Amino acid sequence: MDFIWSRGRSTADACREALLPERSLKDSTVRTVLRRLEEKGLLKHQVEGRTFFYEATQPQRHFAARAVKQIIDRFCGGSVEQLLTGMVENKVLKQSDLEQLARRIAAQRGEMK
Repeated sequence: MDFIWSRGRSTADACREALLPERSLKDSTVRTVLRRLEEKGLLKHQVEGRTFFYEATQPQRHFAARAVKQIIDRFCGGSVEQLLTGMVENKVLKQSDLEQLARRIAAQRGEMK
């Protein structure tokens, strides 16, 4: 997914070649993974000739937000406050992260008025 998010529309061969420095995977393995990611709604494809071109269905941050929502529901009883408090107490968030978050919250409040 990282490769497709960074590169955009890609073929299975391009994905396999991008993984070669770290992993030597068979072509069929890469195609199976891409098909499964498509079944899960992460990818879509278009066919040109006999070549499948895959692309992400949404930007990376949308999927990250969905994953965090699942974590909040599973480990924090649905409480965003509990998650954020835990992140602050365990120093997961830096001061600059907190300041940026405060600015975004303030901007969001301005939009809501």
